Amino acid sequence: MAVRELYFCVWLAITVTLTSSGPVDQGELHVIHKRQAPGKRPSCQTGATVPATRVDTTSRLQAIRNLFPTVPGGGVHAYIVPSTDAHQSEYPADYDLRRGYISGFGGSAGTAVILTNKAALWTDGRYHLEADENLDCNWTLMKQGIAGVPSISDWLVDQLKTTAGARVGASPFLMNARTWKSYSEKFTKSGISMVEVDNDLVDQVWTSGRPAQPNSAINALPMEYAGKTWDSKIGDVRGRMRAKGAAAYIVTSLDETAWLFNLRASDIAYNPFFISYAIVEMNRVRLYILNHATKLTQNPTDEATTNKLYQHLSTAMDGSCTSSSGPCVEVLGYSPSVIKTAVSDIASNSSNRVWVSLLCNQAIYSAIPEAQRIHDKSAIALMKSKKNIVERDGMQASHNRDAVALITFLERLEREVKAGQRWTEVKAALELKKERLKQDKNRGLSFPTIAGSGSNGAIIHYRPTNATDKQITTSDMFLLDSGGQYLDGTTDVTRTLHFGQPSDYEKECYTRVLMGHINLALLKWPKGLYGREIDAISRAPLWEAGLRYLHGTGHGIGAYLSVHEGPGRISLSHSLNPSDAALEEHMYFSDEPGYYEDGQFGIRLETIVTIEFAQTAHPFPNSVFLGFKPVTLVPYEPHLIKFDMLDPKQIKWLNDYHKRVEEEIGPRLSPAALQWVKARTRPISYPTTNSATTYTHSALFMAGAVIVWLMSLG
Repeated sequence: MAVRELYFCVWLAITVTLTSSGPVDQGELHVIHKRQAPGKRPSCQTGATVPATRVDTTSRLQAIRNLFPTVPGGGVHAYIVPSTDAHQSEYPADYDLRRGYISGFGGSAGTAVILTNKAALWTDGRYHLEADENLDCNWTLMKQGIAGVPSISDWLVDQLKTTAGARVGASPFLMNARTWKSYSEKFTKSGISMVEVDNDLVDQVWTSGRPAQPNSAINALPMEYAGKTWDSKIGDVRGRMRAKGAAAYIVTSLDETAWLFNLRASDIAYNPFFISYAIVEMNRVRLYILNHATKLTQNPTDEATTNKLYQHLSTAMDGSCTSSSGPCVEVLGYSPSVIKTAVSDIASNSSNRVWVSLLCNQAIYSAIPEAQRIHDKSAIALMKSKKNIVERDGMQASHNRDAVALITFLERLEREVKAGQRWTEVKAALELKKERLKQDKNRGLSFPTIAGSGSNGAIIHYRPTNATDKQITTSDMFLLDSGGQYLDGTTDVTRTLHFGQPSDYEKECYTRVLMGHINLALLKWPKGLYGREIDAISRAPLWEAGLRYLHGTGHGIGAYLSVHEGPGRISLSHSLNPSDAALEEHMYFSDEPGYYEDGQFGIRLETIVTIEFAQTAHPFPNSVFLGFKPVTLVPYEPHLIKFDMLDPKQIKWLNDYHKRVEEEIGPRLSPAALQWVKARTRPISYPTTNSATTYTHSALFMAGAVIVWLMSLG
């Protein structure tokens, strides 16, 4: 057994042995998800009620199957449709929602696989409930993370084992090269071929009702928000290229082009990006965008800037750099085939080594001969995730304004719900959006608001619609996960509330989630650890009661960029990824454990935190310690907390946090909103009894921290 695994087992043993924060009624412990086998969907049984959000995909599936024989080279017997676009975006433009179209499933993560007589969709724990409602009964739902669910490649090998010369197709532009290689190697061992389908089959059948390709204006982001010029960032990229021996770096991710050139747009809903590629060479920089001739000279649409695109990039009005004597970006028209040809041209010089990130799509990856290809972590992602001082100041300022919007809304919501006024999930999402739009520098939402009342809160990434809209009452838990985009930052915050009398079990679940949330916020760790190595700290209070959640504990977040940002993450729920990076100072993450009970309620608490250098009681030779500082400042719900379950460290953290909320956000609030805050930020007295609880929580927390450190040495 490896050292890390050994220490992890020791920690689990400590968890089981030491923790005893109060008895749990075993009759009240429920299974998080029904573990039905793939394909055994209750909603597809005879007589079952059809969910209102279900989409009939029968004709779509037949249309795509009719194209199987037309694929050059002998047709295909199966077709894979990922969620992503050509840039491997987590949230593609509506135009690029191919998997959503063919399957009817609206979640952001999932892969559809279509055979001549079957169809299956794989998605992770965030979307198991939503997918079951969206998918019609043509589809088998494969719940990733559940025991017994096969991988896509294993399932296809099994399904095609009697098909001689079987061929599996996919668009090389829509699948990253690592995934493509993994499938191809697995299939080859079983006599199955992986086939590049340049003319995507979904594109061929999606001919009616398809949204237009995005074409938003591109605006310069002023230095007062960016904190660093684009030519300085290009210089940093070139420095990394020299260290790698690369002649060119291909920028394929949309958040990276936006960050690199200090540009923002709205091609992607909730994300200030524009469809683009870029190529950085030692003496040349090229940016490929849609409708470039118009956008270069277009007046800015954001009042924050007066520069036109060509002025910002120091290029000529036609996008050329022939007359430029200083730093200049050559701007060209966007086309997948054009960028692939440009990459091939660079690689035609056998002395040129070309660097592409691990998220690069198969089409561009395959355009570079293997001997000249550098396939490694992004040259940009780590730099982008470590915010500069201007970005750090902006992140706190934007979160403070966002807190005002959320607190103002919550005070009104609670007051009116208790007064008997009708509020629904859809209304809550709309009214909260209005509050955010009132805030200075706001540029919209950072994702669709998740407003889940009662059982809808158990759907981890639930989005309220007219078909699913539930009333918010004094009888149910209410989970609210929302965020905003601001010129100086991106926000994401979740609070769970109850406007009536919660049950003892609901309070216990909330408190256990809060305990894990605080434990992570309190943690100090030696620099060099990855997020997955500290994730279990948040889960321990739930694990000790036999409860769990099927999503990561923390994701990175951008500065007026993506609400989910790599390369770091805090997650035991995902497989190891070569793109992952260790936790470093000035990165920003969510701290968001949760608990979800099917058909009953959902709980999630999410606060954005930033990593800082940590002070420790004793210095250790050649060691630097890091810790978290909260950035989100919105109070927790005291009448959902069982205070006797908290230890003194957790109580002190909660008191200190609420003091910051009152002191830093309080002066910005209306009198009514301020009173709402004060009712939730009263100092909590330290317990004078239940010493066993105090001891066991402290012992668990300290033991966990020690074990995490020891794991890092393995």
